[in-house]
Amino acid sequence: METNNNVRSKTLQIVMCALCAAIIAVSAQVTVPLPTNVAITLHTFGVALCAAVCGAFTGTVSTAVYVLIGAVGVPVFAGMRGGFAVLFGVTGGFLFGFIVMAFFCGINAGKIWQRLAFSLIGLAVCYLCGAVQYALITGTDFITSITLVVLPFAIKDILSVVAAQYMAIPIRKALSSALHY
Repeated sequence: METNNNVRSKTLQIVMCALCAAIIAVSAQVTVPLPTNVAITLHTFGVALCAAVCGAFTGTVSTAVYVLIGAVGVPVFAGMRGGFAVLFGVTGGFLFGFIVMAFFCGINAGKIWQRLAFSLIGLAVCYLCGAVQYALITGTDFITSITLVVLPFAIKDILSVVAAQYMAIPIRKALSSALHY
């Protein structure tokens, strides 16, 4: 028989996972379209913040849930789109990359500079996934892909993961206080 604390902990984890998937879905809708068909969104910030608040496991699961919900057709991806066509289209590599990025952004490394380093590694992996899939789908070479779908977003995305890590600090403290009443 499970103790009340185990049940409460699992319930909280499920609720946080669902909440984070919803936050990521909402962040995807803040969109500025570009001619490359890869839009400027708040995806990166939403993924990084949720993972930084919830940790590597719950952040990664939340992001995977978000991707799966979109894959089955719920319009949660940027521009209110969903389905396998989006997942395996020009922006799909970034969606897959967000799952890995969430893991890195959620690593509880202790010091803020370590968290930031892991977050930037996660962002780099996300960019790699996105640029490779974009190159494969469009038939462009990898350098051109990087130029078109990574460089225009780099400053915004670096600032997003840094801001998410700093914003997560008071959110984690508030959640910790609220959950240990």
